[in-house]
Amino acid sequence: MDTTAVSRIRQSFDLLAPQADLMMSTFYDRLFAAFPPVRAMFPKDMTQQKKHLIAAVALVVKHADNLPAIEKPLLDMGARHAGYGAKPEHYGLVRDTLLGTMKDLAGPAWTPQHQEDWTAAINAVAGIMIRGAEQAARSAA
Repeated sequence: MDTTAVSRIRQSFDLLAPQADLMMSTFYDRLFAAFPPVRAMFPKDMTQQKKHLIAAVALVVKHADNLPAIEKPLLDMGARHAGYGAKPEHYGLVRDTLLGTMKDLAGPAWTPQHQEDWTAAINAVAGIMIRGAEQAARSAA
C-alpha cells in the first residue's frame, strides 16, 4: 500500500473515530440484519465485542504502512475466529458491511478512493486471518 493510500486511510479513520460507538453499533446491526446466521457466533452482550473490533480497526490503521508488523496477532486472531465458526466467505460480508457503514457515517467526505484503499487494507488483513485459520486447522488435524 503506497503512502498516499495509507494517508487517506488514516485521515478517514480520524474523521470516523469520534463516532466509533455509533459506527460499531450500526455495523453489527446491519451485519446481523443482512446475515442472521452469523449472530450466533457472537456474545449476547456485544459491549466488549464492539470495543475489540474498533481496537482492531485502529491497529490496522496504525500499521497500514507495515501490515507484516502485525501479522502474528492477525494470524492468531484468524485462528480464534475459526474457532467461533468464521469461514472465509464471512470476511467479505464483514468487509462490505463495515465499508458501507463507514461510507454512510463519513457522508460526502467518503470518496471512491477511500473505498478502494479500505477494501485493499481489509482484504490484506482478511487474507492473513484466513491463513491463520488454515494453519490452526492443519495443526489440529
